[in-house]
Amino acid sequence: MAAEIQPRPQARKPCLLSKIEAFQEVVTAAAIIPKEDGVISVSEDRTIRVWLKRDSGQYWPSVYHTMPSSCSCMSFNPETRRLSVGMDTGSICEFILSEDYNKMTPGLTYQAHQGRVAVVLFVLEMEWLLSTGQDRNFTWHCSESGQQLGTYRTAAWVSALKFDVETRHAFVGDQSGQVTILKLEQDSCSLVTTFKGHTGNVTALCWDPAQRVLFSGSSDHSIIMWDIGGRKGTAIELQGHNDKVQGLCYASHTRQLISCSSDGSIVIWNMDVTRQETPEWLDSDSCQKCEQPFFWNFKQMWDSKKIGLRQHHCRKCGQAVCGKCSSKRSTIPLMGFEFEVRVCDSCHESITDEDRAPTATFHDSKHNIVYMHYEPTTGNLLTSGTDKVVKIWDMTPVVNKAWVAAFSHS
Repeated sequence: MAAEIQPRPQARKPCLLSKIEAFQEVVTAAAIIPKEDGVISVSEDRTIRVWLKRDSGQYWPSVYHTMPSSCSCMSFNPETRRLSVGMDTGSICEFILSEDYNKMTPGLTYQAHQGRVAVVLFVLEMEWLLSTGQDRNFTWHCSESGQQLGTYRTAAWVSALKFDVETRHAFVGDQSGQVTILKLEQDSCSLVTTFKGHTGNVTALCWDPAQRVLFSGSSDHSIIMWDIGGRKGTAIELQGHNDKVQGLCYASHTRQLISCSSDGSIVIWNMDVTRQETPEWLDSDSCQKCEQPFFWNFKQMWDSKKIGLRQHHCRKCGQAVCGKCSSKRSTIPLMGFEFEVRVCDSCHESITDEDRAPTATFHDSKHNIVYMHYEPTTGNLLTSGTDKVVKIWDMTPVVNKAWVAAFSHS
């Protein structure tokens, strides 16, 4: 059913602990059970499974339950052992797991959506069940009575959802690249604001209630940190992926962000540094360094008898420049650019070796990730891939305070 990996000591790398490989289809969502050596998984193969680690070191299913249709998402609350499973049909089915995780008792079923459920989120403090679907509806139900309390029609299909208990704010990320903040009441909601920073659809959200910071990941390969608590509209970009961002988790005790993308990359970001906003790109009809005209500036091209040039932008200062004046490349980690990007020649000269010091580490999970879950109490990370395999990683070599301190001064 599952193989135990004998870890070899490797400094500063996630350590693969176990693999679970018994699935017929992709695992759409899964969670590590805190205080138990166990995993809960839901899959396109219509199964809900609870895996417990046996004395042999292997994970075996203590619960194997087949649903009438594919399972699209899930939410698990360890305190109540309540499992909420979103279905391909639009319904949400709830179960209560026994204390020993060997039995699962059916609970309420919610007819929540007309299409596939995209995200489900149980909020114990409010006794609410929040959900979004491909029908472009965001709904919330009373988890005690099963009654629908309210619904909000979104402009695009919602693909990511988080909730802040203190303010009752729901953060809704959709396929248009927009993040909407809604204030929820018992039977109504109001629009607070919207953020638009991604050029692709929002694929993942992560909320840190302590710092009051929202992270959003997108199919445009980028992550944006929205400083909501600062009330200054600060948005910090993080560019460290070459493919669609599939998951985000924040380790608040070490101030590190864990992100993964569909190419299998796992990135650990040190957020305990002072980061800078990327500049707005400036508009100009000619290079702001050498004043050569760009190719649409016919008048200057005619007057100067020169061929128009292609426009580029320096990622550090935002100025519009020609290729000759921006022939250099550099990383700018404090601006979020962990890969080399185009900079103008004058900015390149101003960037020091200290400015180029990386603020993230990069790791290969060796499978194309579709879902991830981080459990801070154990320091373990779960990844699910298109290869129908679930992997469990020990992240303590890279997610710890000593590593952050060493990394910050390296």
